[in-house]
Amino acid sequence: MNILYLHGLHSRLSPEKRQVLENFGEVYAPDIDYSIKHIQPKLILEKLKDVEINVIIGSSMGALNSYIISESIGRPCLLFNPPLAKYEDNYPINPTYTKGNFYKQFVLGGIDDVVDPKETLAFLTNCLDKEEIDLHIDPQLGHRIPLELFKTQTTIFFSKLCY
Repeated sequence: MNILYLHGLHSRLSPEKRQVLENFGEVYAPDIDYSIKHIQPKLILEKLKDVEINVIIGSSMGALNSYIISESIGRPCLLFNPPLAKYEDNYPINPTYTKGNFYKQFVLGGIDDVVDPKETLAFLTNCLDKEEIDLHIDPQLGHRIPLELFKTQTTIFFSKLCY
């Protein structure tokens, strides 16, 4: 299984989180300079044009791009604190598949002071009739994703897939 992991703004995939993901498949985690442009799904996919991506996982700005890529290529995704509402008018979604939408798991921090979870929830209410969404809200979680929570949510995500 090929896993695309997209890091957040000013961050990278840590070796510990990479190790968690490697338990489930081959990990592709490109370094992305979001200072050039926040929304970069076409550029990201172009970098990986010879790789068949099976699932997409992202955190924060990477989760935003993961959501757009999931919508574009029809793959399941795990999204940690995505700023979906902040950029919803800018989504360049041109689906390249013909089947229905795929499973999406969201993890939101109840005390996230970077991405307002209420805005994300409001955005998601508009998707409830179109997508299979699994929503996890941790009332004590901020914006950063601790390793143990990452492990737990990743395990839940992969247990829902038929790979």
